[in-house]
Amino acid sequence: MIDPLDRIAAALERLSPPPPPVADPRANAAYVWRGGALVPVLGFAPLPLDRLVGIDRQKAALLGNLRRLASGFAAQDVLLWGARGTGKSALVKSAVAAIQAESGDLALVEVSDLTGLPMLFAALAGVDRAFAVFVDDLGFDVPAEARALRSMLEGGSEPRPHNVRLLVTANRRHLAPRDIAEQESAINPRDSADDHLALSDRFGLSLGFHALDQEGYLAIVAGYAAAHDLTFEPADAIGWATRRGSRSGRVAWQFVVDLAGQAGRSL
Repeated sequence: MIDPLDRIAAALERLSPPPPPVADPRANAAYVWRGGALVPVLGFAPLPLDRLVGIDRQKAALLGNLRRLASGFAAQDVLLWGARGTGKSALVKSAVAAIQAESGDLALVEVSDLTGLPMLFAALAGVDRAFAVFVDDLGFDVPAEARALRSMLEGGSEPRPHNVRLLVTANRRHLAPRDIAEQESAINPRDSADDHLALSDRFGLSLGFHALDQEGYLAIVAGYAAAHDLTFEPADAIGWATRRGSRSGRVAWQFVVDLAGQAGRSL
């Protein structure tokens, strides 16, 4: 017969499993910060940089900043803002991989919960390596959240360490809610807007990504298709984008996935 205390202990362990093992922060190319621990990303293989077309200026600026960070020099926190599907997140990952290929000692750490940033900063502060902390698709519903991140970026009691910089993507440059009702619900709408503007101002490097024209969209499709030895009709690619109401790198990739599937190919 199983001891009742053993059953209780087993039940408690199932309800509150032990934390994941602590990963070596120097051993992997990329991590996810989850549950207060670094979790390695296996098979980190972003797109090659040359596959991202039409954003050469943004590439050059981000690469230069990350090279400085990886070399232990002064570097900026980065805000990548603009239209959805235009390559912001893809560029972050591809640029980090490119620096790693240059033998730069840099790792990517993806974070989804901003409340865990202070603990993450503390964990990375003593590591002899540079880290690009990646916050994807940032937006705030509560002004206090913006103030908390602003404090971490500059002037707060717990700023990020010198070997860590934030790379943040957002669909809007100023990270403020579009809905006027949200603004009107604040005690002082102007103060709420100022909070969000002050946050975007804390990023030393701000890179804009704008909606593609037809020529740029077709260039992306052509690059993806050539990389996978596929042929396509421009009219079909344009029709695909028209049906989705958007021309973007994401839509271009979805078209190529469909093209490969119709050809009986895997990607």
